[in-house]
Amino acid sequence: MKFLCNRQAFANAVSNVSKGVSPKSTIPELEKLKLSLNHENLELTGYDLEFGIQSNIDVESNDVGEIAIDHHLLSGALNKCSGDLVEMEVNENFIVQIRCNDVNLQISAMSAAEYPSLPELDNLQEGMHLEQPVLNSMIRQTKYAVAVSELKPIFTGELFEAANNQLRIVGIDGFRMAIRQEPINFEDDIHFVVPKQTLEKLTGMLRDDAEELVTISANHRYVMFEFGKYIVFSRLLEGEFHKYRSSIPDTYVTEIKIDVRNLQQCLERCSLLISGKFNAPVRCTFGDDALSVWCKTGIGEIHDKIPAEVHGPEVTIGFDVRYFLDAVRNADCDQIRIQLTSNNRVTKMLPAEGESFIFLLMPVQLRK
Repeated sequence: MKFLCNRQAFANAVSNVSKGVSPKSTIPELEKLKLSLNHENLELTGYDLEFGIQSNIDVESNDVGEIAIDHHLLSGALNKCSGDLVEMEVNENFIVQIRCNDVNLQISAMSAAEYPSLPELDNLQEGMHLEQPVLNSMIRQTKYAVAVSELKPIFTGELFEAANNQLRIVGIDGFRMAIRQEPINFEDDIHFVVPKQTLEKLTGMLRDDAEELVTISANHRYVMFEFGKYIVFSRLLEGEFHKYRSSIPDTYVTEIKIDVRNLQQCLERCSLLISGKFNAPVRCTFGDDALSVWCKTGIGEIHDKIPAEVHGPEVTIGFDVRYFLDAVRNADCDQIRIQLTSNNRVTKMLPAEGESFIFLLMPVQLRK
């Protein structure tokens, strides 16, 4: 088979689709990138039996054929060459010739005859549509709260829940919870849990300056994200997700409005004292229109104070500084509200206006 195409478009597609290639598999073909040529269309596939990416690019060709090729070699060849156009030719022994300007590079490929079939994705529920930067923001703001431990596998993914023309994405690990919500034009009720690894690869492909919408479709086993010339699909996590709504406090005693930048810098100063075996909670006292913090470990001690608007009685509460800092770093706004009920009840964090995100954080018991 032989084709001619734009070098940069080919290189970009190889780079993105390669995220779906299995790094190690008992099936040799899955460690390769699959190229399927059908006249003027070249389809690229990366797949590891759980997750996959496909893309199509326009080419000049009258041929058809399929190969499986090392994506590292192919990507390197395309990026190290210069020129706008690249020609690829594959002979019957799967020897690949890559020609670009005066460069003629030869590498080996293999037959794609044993490449596993992709899952059937035709029976997915009608998709919901979302802007790429919005979906990117929703995932970024919540994935920090996804569990790392496999003790509860369902918590290693994020819940997508659509109902009443609203989409919610939820991450939880047992100590904290992050919820991000946006209005969408989608009236059906649907929920599913997407592995964190899938979402991390997806956010690496979404563009904040893109105009194309993302279409999200799912059934009880798979989810598919379609945008531009890409299809990203993944097996879903199985199990019952936490009934998170019952964990969201609906009342509070003290509410604080505070500058995110000031709070982040304060917590980063406290985190200088946290290292390995040296760990301690940060003691936070909200009162007299200020946040006073104190932290002491085997490394040192810090007292700090930053301004805040405090409405309600003074509250002293302890937090794991790393968890607190994760939430603040992902607020993505200038000011947040912190709502407290007591020093041993879950803390609620929201933007200064509205509830586009809700972050929940469990306190740490303080020594007297």
